[in-house]
Amino acid sequence: RKTVRRRIRYRIRKKISGTADRPRVAVFRSSKHIYAQAIDDDKGQTIAHASTQDTKVLGKGEKSWNQDAAKQVGTAMAEKLKASGVETVVFDRGGYIYHGRVKALADAAREGGLEF
Repeated sequence: RKTVRRRIRYRIRKKISGTADRPRVAVFRSSKHIYAQAIDDDKGQTIAHASTQDTKVLGKGEKSWNQDAAKQVGTAMAEKLKASGVETVVFDRGGYIYHGRVKALADAAREGGLEF
């Protein structure tokens, strides 16, 4: 499964890249947490990041592995990017199927005001 995901990820990365005006929002999904970061590939810098491990995003005692937690990460990501003046991004699903937690994060980021 990891090798298949790696091949898909490389195929996606050949087509998309992030800039300072339009960063790439990369998603990583583990069994317990979900992470998102906005990356400027020209400079190789992370502009903003959010995850379920951040106590400001997810309250103590809440489940970090469901779609509700992914929605909170997407909303936090949108707020951080809007604060830094970014409104349009490129979404990098990281080789995962656009379904479940990944889709919930993307939809919440769109509702938060990001365009992609």
